[in-house]
Amino acid sequence: MPATSEASTVLKPGATAPDFTLTDTVSGRQMSLSELKSSKATVVMFICNHCPYVKHVDQALVRLAKDYMPQGVSFIAISSNDPVQYPEDAPDKMREEALRVGYPFPYLFDETQDVARAYGAACTPDTFIFDGDLRLAYRGQLDDTRPNSGREATAADVRAALDAILAGQPVNPVQKPSVGCSIKWKR
Repeated sequence: MPATSEASTVLKPGATAPDFTLTDTVSGRQMSLSELKSSKATVVMFICNHCPYVKHVDQALVRLAKDYMPQGVSFIAISSNDPVQYPEDAPDKMREEALRVGYPFPYLFDETQDVARAYGAACTPDTFIFDGDLRLAYRGQLDDTRPNSGREATAADVRAALDAILAGQPVNPVQKPSVGCSIKWKR
């Protein structure tokens, strides 16, 4: 799968997070951004099951969430891929993957792909961090590791952004775009 490295094009720093209501593939419940958001920071991650870039970071995502959820940070994962072209990204497979990996956050299915479009998600993984007012503070890569790099993913870039937000400091404006598999748009 060729890597895509594109800066998300829709949301600019300071933009308000687009609201959404999507189905959580684990619980089967409809969940909205307004119910899942945090008054401290909210991380919205576009991921999927089949992408080697996501597989490379899946345990780092679990560690990241487990480290920051106790500090009041909310995490939301969304898959927007077309399950017709990529059956391994279908909601039932998403549920299996979330349980297998141990995601401690909701794994939502964006069936219409409207949420990915609203956010301007470019690839998987693609990460957006919003402050307590749901203003975009960070968009970009988790860290600079890649599959087959011989280095374990740490989510260092996202950790630095969250640490700044939690400390009431500005997030570093130098943010590297995510690298991963392109969103699999419906034909």
